[in-house]
Amino acid sequence: MLSHHILDLKKLLVLGSCSMLLFLSCSKEEPKTIPSNPSSLVSVTEPVERDFAEIKNSGVLRMITSYSSGSYFLYRGIQVGFEYELLRAFTKEHDLALEVVIPAENESPYDLLNSGQGDIIAASYTITQERDEIVDFTRPYNLVDQLVVVSQELDFQPKSISDLEGIEISIRRNSSYYVRLMELKEEGFPVEINVIPEDMDTETVLFEVANGNYEATVADNNIFSASSKYMRGLVRGPYIAQNDTIAWAIRENAPDLQTKLNRFLYKHFRFNEEGIPKRSAFLNVLRKKYFKGGNQIADYFSPEYRSEQYGTISPYDNIIQQAAAEHNLDWVMLTAIAAQESKFDPASVSWAGAVGIMQVLPRFTDVAEDSLYLPEVNIREGSRILSEHLEHYAYMDSTNKWAFALAAYNAGPGHVADARRLSIDHNDDPNEWENVSESLLRLMQRKYYQHARYGFCRGIETVRYVNEILNRYNTYQAILALSKSRPNSMPGIFGIKTLN
Repeated sequence: MLSHHILDLKKLLVLGSCSMLLFLSCSKEEPKTIPSNPSSLVSVTEPVERDFAEIKNSGVLRMITSYSSGSYFLYRGIQVGFEYELLRAFTKEHDLALEVVIPAENESPYDLLNSGQGDIIAASYTITQERDEIVDFTRPYNLVDQLVVVSQELDFQPKSISDLEGIEISIRRNSSYYVRLMELKEEGFPVEINVIPEDMDTETVLFEVANGNYEATVADNNIFSASSKYMRGLVRGPYIAQNDTIAWAIRENAPDLQTKLNRFLYKHFRFNEEGIPKRSAFLNVLRKKYFKGGNQIADYFSPEYRSEQYGTISPYDNIIQQAAAEHNLDWVMLTAIAAQESKFDPASVSWAGAVGIMQVLPRFTDVAEDSLYLPEVNIREGSRILSEHLEHYAYMDSTNKWAFALAAYNAGPGHVADARRLSIDHNDDPNEWENVSESLLRLMQRKYYQHARYGFCRGIETVRYVNEILNRYNTYQAILALSKSRPNSMPGIFGIKTLN
């Protein structure tokens, strides 16, 4: 049975707090624990009822994460990141869309989780006693070491914990690093802690250290490895903990989701009888791509790449903004559509013959097909077609208007009209996307499409298309809002002291 292979959570906690016993033959004495303070982590104490069945019914898994090189970021407008790609593999197995939720300033990931605005925290969280009191964890998918990182401006490289005397280490109170530093302090080591705001993730703090604003911090070795590819001014210090277990956090009342996630993770990461971790080929590829020898992160954060990108989200922000202004469209929504349609590839051609960044069908335009491969022409023409769809549904509220226009852009106005008529037949409001999306799914069944004017429709593709664009739009908006409020924490948009 698979369950026999899944480590009990309490065993994971022991493994995380004294993993050197298994991996480095360290002392058997357990470290001192720091009194937990869960009230400082969460204000929403009663989690909503939303387990895997509810998630499956909605068709969307909501991932709470940070905008960082290790978890999630935009690469040429496309969503990437270690946590994102790993969880994306899970959602594909279960035919779910993956929505990214980025906490706003002063917003707790735990509150987003328990309130139901997100379903899983995927942000390289270490399993700690304090966190375990307010959330449940999956089985681990990674082991990391904690190391001190100091600013190059100190002109000093500490070799041991004792060398840290006189160096102020800046850490969030609710991080696992703080717990470990307090343990060291109780053991008599010269540790000086500077508590910093909770909304600063590890990568943000590393930028502050690189710029000399903080003397030192603590980071997982994989985060340091990724960050050192594009930051300068960081100096590796001593390790303060080894083999911490990294896992996803979920609501305490979601056992079915936990089981599904554990089964998925077991295929990619588990321990053999000697306690040695074994990883799947897929997980090793992701580790290499984001933390080891991959060039994507270094390329993305390099000055050369930033000079080529021309924008904050995609390589075509300027053109998209101009086209959006001409047709009175939301440029961020237009960018989300372009990402969905072609991943910003101007040479893209679909199986149906749609071409270019906005996947324009040549038969629906007077523009010569060769010209549609030009980004500016294609984006303008796609904007014109989308504007016409929006005008057709102008009497609806904004949310429904956009949903219907997107559906028409994807499947054609004829299939959308069939779905609306089918909604009327079922005594549902044809002006509500929720109703019409169900009718689009019905048009995949013969008993419905045989009586439809435009016949069979791959409704599930259209519904997913609309949902994924709306989800991506919300994510883009969150990233832009965060970049305005905390520009120093958004290296992918505002490059800071990157490698030359």
